[in-house]
Amino acid sequence: MRLFGLIGYPIGHSFSKQYFTEKFAREGIADARFELFPLEHIADLPALISAHPNLYGLSVTIPHKESVIPYLDELDDTARAVGAVNSIKIENGRMKGFNTDAIGFENALNAIDEGRWLAGGTEALVLGTGGASKATGYVLKKRGISVRFVSRRPVGDDQVSYASLRDEASLPALIINATPLGTWPDVEKCPDLPFERLSPKHLVFDLIYNPAETLLLRKAKAQGSTTKNGLEMLQLQAEASWRIWNS
Repeated sequence: MRLFGLIGYPIGHSFSKQYFTEKFAREGIADARFELFPLEHIADLPALISAHPNLYGLSVTIPHKESVIPYLDELDDTARAVGAVNSIKIENGRMKGFNTDAIGFENALNAIDEGRWLAGGTEALVLGTGGASKATGYVLKKRGISVRFVSRRPVGDDQVSYASLRDEASLPALIINATPLGTWPDVEKCPDLPFERLSPKHLVFDLIYNPAETLLLRKAKAQGSTTKNGLEMLQLQAEASWRIWNS
């Protein structure tokens, strides 16, 4: 029996086990199962791998998408460029890291309004500076979109604070939430944006999928903005990981 799984902490809210279990049943994949591996400390990864010699692939979520890299034997080109890993293929005792978040995000965003949000010349704000924000930033920059990252503690020329957004006359048309703020069970939390500056000209894409409509999306929708949650992106990245693990 081939084993696949998810590492991160905490991961009780994750959709991955249900998604893959249902996929295996639906597609008649009888030789595989998917498990959750709550891993508080990434230093415990080698022990996890040793304890499960039938492990063929892992998904990686918060907070390990960047800290996992030193434990890998190899990175693919996209993961190296992004600087974050969310999928690991295990083969002949070696672990290779991939970033399928970038694939999922690009394809999900491209499906909105016939792909107009990925047209060059658009400006974007990415909320957060962690592994998920790196993947979204990579995609946007690759498509010729100007990106600024919003952080509580900005560092560098491409990062700004939430407070500084209130001094701007308008917000970029594309806003991506790559923070966990608003994830179940803390559903009443929300990034501190000047929501009164949002309009029907904006798209707010929240990478969170649980709940389906976060407080951020509700507030954006109230301003007439187009909104999208992270479920389709998650499904697309999961399928990309499955292809990698079976390649």
